[in-house]
Amino acid sequence: MESEVGTNRTAVAEFILLGLVQTEEMQSVVFILFLFAYLVTVGGNLSILAAILVEPKLHTPMYFFLGNLSILDVGCISVTIPAMLGRLLTHKHTISYNACLTQLFFFHLLAGVDCFLLTAMAYDRFLAICRPLTYNTHMSQMVQRILVTVSWACAFTNALTHTITLTTLNFCGPNEVNHFYCDLPQLFQLSCSSIQLSEWLLFGLGILMAGTPMVLIITSYIHVSAAVLRMHSVGGRKKTFSTCGSHLTVVCLFYGTGIFNYMRLGSEEASDKDKGVGVFNTVINPMLNPLIYSLRNPDVQGALWRLLIGRRSLT
Repeated sequence: MESEVGTNRTAVAEFILLGLVQTEEMQSVVFILFLFAYLVTVGGNLSILAAILVEPKLHTPMYFFLGNLSILDVGCISVTIPAMLGRLLTHKHTISYNACLTQLFFFHLLAGVDCFLLTAMAYDRFLAICRPLTYNTHMSQMVQRILVTVSWACAFTNALTHTITLTTLNFCGPNEVNHFYCDLPQLFQLSCSSIQLSEWLLFGLGILMAGTPMVLIITSYIHVSAAVLRMHSVGGRKKTFSTCGSHLTVVCLFYGTGIFNYMRLGSEEASDKDKGVGVFNTVINPMLNPLIYSLRNPDVQGALWRLLIGRRSLT
């Protein structure tokens, strides 16, 4: 389990993930619940994606971003939950050092893209409602692709930076992670090196990755709200608020849990609260997103129904 400790080397070859519960009876319950949540999340998001692909009515920038969001949700839950389910089945709670870093990298990569994609969706709503005459120009297919590409590039840089920084820390033991997947706050607690620089880096990049998008989203919706309140049509106002409300709900859930989890300098030892936030980040949010968008959106509902019965829109 241990190797020689050198500069920027780790003595820990694997970590033990304690998981959500300790008793075997509760582990069986957790396995069933999380397997169900995983299947619902993957099925729901892939259904949204399929509806967007086959329904011509949904071939618009807003649904292009929503389709990308569905892909990210499937990716986020797939990075953590299948591995956790496998450990519950085999009763083997260890994860290698390299596998832990890989899981952390991909989780932060996908979550980072989510940050910027939600911002792009807010920008799309701002252009559609406040700048309708120039909407097609400012939100062309090329612009959409650029926004998605930039989102992936920024998220990749953020995830790679955190992963490389983590490799500079020494882990001499203990190696028990009080969580069900590998994440930065919990791993920091196990390091026998100074983590002050790593924590400040996490905080600083968190400001860039979450703070900047939040400011842009809030600014966009201030303009959107002002434009909607000037509308004379009650029906148009209601439809606009419904569409924007879905996006704002997702934004609040995503950023609320993310800020609680990562924007705490000098945090105390990992607790059950962190596990609860982790469940929201990896399971609840990806599972709720397709429900939020489909329940509040008649266009998506209609497309899903036509997909279910095998009919396509004639428009």
